[in-house]
Amino acid sequence: MIRNIDHIAIAVSDLEEALGFWRDTLGLKLTHREEIPSQQVDTAFFEIGASKIELVEPTTEDSGIARFVKKQGSSMHHIALEVEDLSSMLVNLKSKGLHLLNDVPVDGAAGKRAIFIHPDSTGGVLLELYESGPS
Repeated sequence: MIRNIDHIAIAVSDLEEALGFWRDTLGLKLTHREEIPSQQVDTAFFEIGASKIELVEPTTEDSGIARFVKKQGSSMHHIALEVEDLSSMLVNLKSKGLHLLNDVPVDGAAGKRAIFIHPDSTGGVLLELYESGPS
């Protein structure tokens, strides 16, 4: 079961520059910042109501985010949905033949487990599903 839209991620080439807009110009409060070595990114989160905006900067030249930014420039990267049971969701998605970017969950921000569904299975949007803790 999907609980809510957790965040919209924006890939950026320069996190400090992007913070200048989101934090300093718009006045959003930076609530969490974390480097995620397994995904080769540095992230910054802003809460807006029940959802968040995540800025994602590549930390290496050959990561998926680096390739995305090189091709697309700084732009929206993915939408993340919080799910109750990621393992069950993964089995369901595999049974339906969806194109998944990872067959097993990967570590995401704040230690959350996540899977990504390729845009060719979603109508053009990279979708992240992550498992929340107990409510």
